[in-house]
Amino acid sequence: MAGSRTAAVVFLFLAASVSLCTAVSVDYDGRALVIDGKRRVLVSGSIHYPRSTPDMWPDLIKKSKDGGLDIIETYVFWDMHEPVRGQYDFTERKDLVKFVKLVAEAGLYLHLRIGPYVCAEWNYGGFPLWLHFVPGIQLRTDNDVYKAEMQRFTAKIVGMMKQNNLYASQGGPIVLSQIENEYGNIDWQYGSSAKPYIDWAAQMATSMNTGVPWVMCQQNNAPDPMINTCNGFYCDQFTPNSPSKPKFWTELWSGWFSAWGNPVPYRPVEDVAFAAARFYQNNGTLLNYYMYHGGTNFARTSGGPFITTSYDYDSPIDEYGLLRQPKWGHLKDLHKAIKLCEEAMVSTVGNTTSLGQNLEVTVYKAESGECAAFLANFDWQLDATVTFNGNSYDLPAWSVSILPDCKNVVYNTAKVNAITALTKFVPQTSQSGSNSSVVSLSSWSWFKEPVGISLDNEAFVLPGLVEQINTTADKSDFLWYSMSIDLNANDPLLKEGSQILLHLDSVGHGLYAFVNGDLAGSGKGSSSNNKFSMDVPMNLEPGNNTIDLLCLTVGLSNYGAFFDTYTAGIGGPVQFKGLANGSTIDLSPQQWTYQVGLKGEQLGLSNGVSGQWDSQPALPKNSPLTWYKTTFSAPAGNSPVAIDFTGMGKGHAWVNGHGIGRYWPANVAPSNGNCADTCNYRGSYSNNKCLKGCGKPTQQQYHVPRSWLKPTGNTLVVLEEIGGDPTMISFATRELGLLCGKVSENYPAPLDLWDSNYLTRVTKPTLLLECPSPSQVIKRLQFVSFGNPHGGCGGYTHGRCRSNRARRVIHRACTGKTKCSIDVTVENLGDPNCGNVTKSLAVEAFCG
Repeated sequence: MAGSRTAAVVFLFLAASVSLCTAVSVDYDGRALVIDGKRRVLVSGSIHYPRSTPDMWPDLIKKSKDGGLDIIETYVFWDMHEPVRGQYDFTERKDLVKFVKLVAEAGLYLHLRIGPYVCAEWNYGGFPLWLHFVPGIQLRTDNDVYKAEMQRFTAKIVGMMKQNNLYASQGGPIVLSQIENEYGNIDWQYGSSAKPYIDWAAQMATSMNTGVPWVMCQQNNAPDPMINTCNGFYCDQFTPNSPSKPKFWTELWSGWFSAWGNPVPYRPVEDVAFAAARFYQNNGTLLNYYMYHGGTNFARTSGGPFITTSYDYDSPIDEYGLLRQPKWGHLKDLHKAIKLCEEAMVSTVGNTTSLGQNLEVTVYKAESGECAAFLANFDWQLDATVTFNGNSYDLPAWSVSILPDCKNVVYNTAKVNAITALTKFVPQTSQSGSNSSVVSLSSWSWFKEPVGISLDNEAFVLPGLVEQINTTADKSDFLWYSMSIDLNANDPLLKEGSQILLHLDSVGHGLYAFVNGDLAGSGKGSSSNNKFSMDVPMNLEPGNNTIDLLCLTVGLSNYGAFFDTYTAGIGGPVQFKGLANGSTIDLSPQQWTYQVGLKGEQLGLSNGVSGQWDSQPALPKNSPLTWYKTTFSAPAGNSPVAIDFTGMGKGHAWVNGHGIGRYWPANVAPSNGNCADTCNYRGSYSNNKCLKGCGKPTQQQYHVPRSWLKPTGNTLVVLEEIGGDPTMISFATRELGLLCGKVSENYPAPLDLWDSNYLTRVTKPTLLLECPSPSQVIKRLQFVSFGNPHGGCGGYTHGRCRSNRARRVIHRACTGKTKCSIDVTVENLGDPNCGNVTKSLAVEAFCG
């Protein structure tokens, strides 16, 4: 093919599984990725292997393939694999080779984004903290020390992939790799050192001789042969930096991440589909959903700071591994529609012409006769009717219609044929069937974390205030700043009229202030500003007074120029204010005693084995800095499991020694936010456009992977920082609730019903219902209406017109069956007497 360079690579791709033995060429030209000499239009999705567990991987990969993906994309997480320089870990959730092989076995390709900086809302951007302390190092710039470390780790990963024959050049699934990540967003801040660094990174990567193309995302000056790619909510207007490079989108943000103290963002599928369709319309040929499955920030892996433990991302497969419908299904239909256009798309570039204000048509017409067209209405409000090739087409606002034969619409981004499935958390009782929580509330034991310095052999004394990250090296979230003051009865601090406050400035990310052993105040930053100031009322007494300040981090920064130099801890000053004479006393330069971490951490309490636990006389509740332990039996069945931390404040949790992550139900989103159950998909999306959860904890439930549980005898350990009631902790399973569908008479037929030869096809709009498990059937119809029903899934109501026959038709067609299909026509469902109103069928059903 003209413009295609030579690369001896290949891949034997089978429908059900891959035999990693034969090689075909993988290259690119100015139109597409070229596999075995053939241009391809490809769909990819991000699944980060350490954000789920190995037992989840096969199902996640299968659901991705079923959803129409060709490629699985993942970052490589340096901090997970090399926690100590030269000591590597590729076990359990870190088993990268196993993950890649599972992708291959499923018959999918893989895009390996080595980075090794990944951002990803991951702690320290995926860098190991020890990197920060290498003498002479400056990260992500033209620094020889850093470049040597980056090359060493990149070579390690590439070597592992080669050793296991995982590159396409060896018959493996890896068809793309990435070096660096979004550097172009901030490279100007590195001055004249930025371009030499990027040029070196490109040369270093290509010298690894992987036999597959490399990409650099958000890097407009990426040198040849690097493919520069786009990240964002929309990338249809992106243009590569050379006509010899294809148009790739490495991150289509399918939703957004959540941060403690904020509402939870979501993105309507109609807008995600619109963004994707516009990209393919405008000559794009490879798109990756970031994320396709977001997963969980287990243990202390979340970044930010203030990124939640959940990394659900409103992705097509939710945090627990369940399909998010209709997002998964509507995008699956999009991918099928795009594949129907592939032969025409790869044969030429699209020709775009205007059909009116905010209206466009793009036509791909091959010399061999194949023709595909995209009709776009990018007006934010106005629906339109357009004429194309002598035919009339209705185009809702902010939508794209796809015509694989330049005549028939098989898909419109605003018309959702896919089912809607409502998931819910179902509280679990013990297996004995009692009403008590699955956690054995009668068997709690506890350990009171000492306030202040308790590890004398590890404490150290320094004048002045130390920076936290440089002191702890992120071995713990916690750093104690402690001092004591001896006061006599005549001290100005005790003088009548003094109202003493301890003022702390420039504190990050959070702090608990203890005075004479009692919690006197606390403060926290936020995702938008992790530094804060606070005033703590002081109740001082004659004699010795102790001031113990426990400063904590909530994930380390992961983004921005020089993010590795961002600070935490108490920046100061620390002052006494409120003296009767109006003066202040600066405590900052005084001698402070420091301790990294907590005694409970040193004792290994998180594994539940230590013998330091108490069980008498009475369970302490609402007690700060308290460790709790109990045992429980796993909820019955195979549904995903979650812990509900209602009643608790903030802390960490472990199940059978596995870090569930940070919990923080006390951090509540503002009640006056812009939250709604529905959001208008029309118009440009931003991460604060569609929000939910105002006035509620940002995260209430926390994923406990099934593979971490035993049938009985599981140990739950909780470190509560603020104070809470552990007896209120409960377990729940993630279950499918209501199943819904709504299809209008002007919708295209579902793509599942179209003939493989798309020139002969079913043309009737059809509502499809299918239970999530083949062992389930449709048990009950909650709502049926054919006419002009209002509302959404779980809240449908009848409109002013409806057919009397529809419910009987649906009952006969669907009840007792795993799946059913219903033609949405007056002939089938009866005339609702709606006049000229477009009629719709809405159904709500339960499976069981």
